[in-house]
Amino acid sequence: MGCSSFHTRNKPMSVPQLYRQLQAQLSQWIEPQDQRHLQVFCENVAAILQAQSACLSHWLPYLSHRACQARSHLERLNYFVHHPKSTAETFYFPLLQQFLSAWKGMSMTLTFDTSVLWDQYCLVAVCLVWGGRSMPLGQTVLAHGSATVGFEDYCPVLATTLRLLPAAAQVLLLADRGFEHGALSRWLRAHQWSWSIRAKSDLKITFANAQTAAVAESLPPEGEAYLFRAVTVLQDIECHLATAHLALAGEPWAVLSDVPPSLQTFEVYGQRFGGIEPHFKDYKSAAFELIRSH
Repeated sequence: MGCSSFHTRNKPMSVPQLYRQLQAQLSQWIEPQDQRHLQVFCENVAAILQAQSACLSHWLPYLSHRACQARSHLERLNYFVHHPKSTAETFYFPLLQQFLSAWKGMSMTLTFDTSVLWDQYCLVAVCLVWGGRSMPLGQTVLAHGSATVGFEDYCPVLATTLRLLPAAAQVLLLADRGFEHGALSRWLRAHQWSWSIRAKSDLKITFANAQTAAVAESLPPEGEAYLFRAVTVLQDIECHLATAHLALAGEPWAVLSDVPPSLQTFEVYGQRFGGIEPHFKDYKSAAFELIRSH
């Protein structure tokens, strides 16, 4: 059954205020080939924000301004979600570029991590740390039931992020264990990004005195920190290592970085937890209930 815009068979229904506001704002930057796609996009965004759910059926109460039965609503939603022109390049990137233009020449802290969905898929995301939260710049979902992924799998996410960043931005990338890849370090160096990556306990470190040991052998006693300059990892990656064992952290930290270490290394790296972790939590449970939508 088809549906008509903004009226029922018996009487007209008012267009929701949130939809009107989104339409007015987003039309300044989003220009799809078919303007009807922008209209549906704004309707869906308004429904998502009010439903606070990624489940399509939960959006239906917020689409009542259209004269549709529930089945027709779901058909329209499915059509839009799976339409080949419903892409981030069309509907999200223009907003990001408008926002990021204000960061030209400024320092930007990015977080990089993965999260497993339904034990079948791996979400890989790069986010901008901003205002105590994070804003996704690049992400992909892999048919991969583990949080550990290879450089060749996540490199396209980095490339997408790079294209979006404003000119002369000074980038610091924070990444969790599992990203100690030589290819990643070389990519970051080639694009002049600074980086801090948490190291696994079994990673081999060659120190300035030419001695080699695992990270686990370089952890300090509780309440202390060790700072090692000029170490080598992964055969040819020259960097620095900071380790600390603080009761507040719950477990020892070992952070590799391309800048000389200090106690501030741990404070800077800690921004990762306040950035991308809430982002994943919002997807899964705190806001949009993505896990329950499957």
